[in-house]
Amino acid sequence: MTALLSAAGLNKSFGAVVAARDVHVDVAAGETIGVIGANGAGKTTFVNMVTGYLKPTSGTIRFAGEDVTRLPPRAIVRRGIGRSFQIPQVFGTMTAVENVLVALGVADARGLSPWRPFARPDVVGHARATLERFGIAAHGDSEARLLPQGVRKLLDVAIATVRRPRLLLLDEPTSGISAEEKFAVMETLMQALRAGQVTVLFVEHDMQIVGRYAGRVIAFYDGTVIADGPPDRVLDDADVRRHVIGEAHGRARP
Repeated sequence: MTALLSAAGLNKSFGAVVAARDVHVDVAAGETIGVIGANGAGKTTFVNMVTGYLKPTSGTIRFAGEDVTRLPPRAIVRRGIGRSFQIPQVFGTMTAVENVLVALGVADARGLSPWRPFARPDVVGHARATLERFGIAAHGDSEARLLPQGVRKLLDVAIATVRRPRLLLLDEPTSGISAEEKFAVMETLMQALRAGQVTVLFVEHDMQIVGRYAGRVIAFYDGTVIADGPPDRVLDDADVRRHVIGEAHGRARP
């Protein structure tokens, strides 16, 4: 198996605090991987290192065969790695369509320019088609700050896909979404990303979501990977039940 992403021997320290310890993760193209762990386990540190927001103290990160360990976030995005955030990163006073238009303008190799029309019909059509793929076209002309949390989450991911990333990292895609909506939102996300042939790594605390949508699960504890494999095996692992899920609660079945 040739890895699309290969993280080897990643370590990250903040003074005396060790946030990552000898992390090894290979991701093949086409996988959908759930990343689990308690708060402070190292999940977000790992995502931030892969996306360039943090530089590892030691170790290497290779994407599509290229060493991207020391590249800044923008350079990593240009190479095909995208991400969304736990708190949607949208412009609240802009409409959903306008948010996508800004993302498309930034993604354009020529960049934004006062000399080119910003909302050309073809670009607006592209923006609305992007919203359609994520099932939120009906909200296109609504200000982002007025949108329900689930729609804001979908908008955030839609924006992250305008560069057509090969790998997308999602930070808690269902956080803040009601129990009644979470499966519908996640189903919409996964369908849109599968259609775009995007490899997905998603950080999630909801074990029902992980069990239903992950083809593979990586569990973190104390900055290190304690289990990596099929969901059934990882979610039933004794160390994962003790340090991540909690023995008293057991495994939440999807």
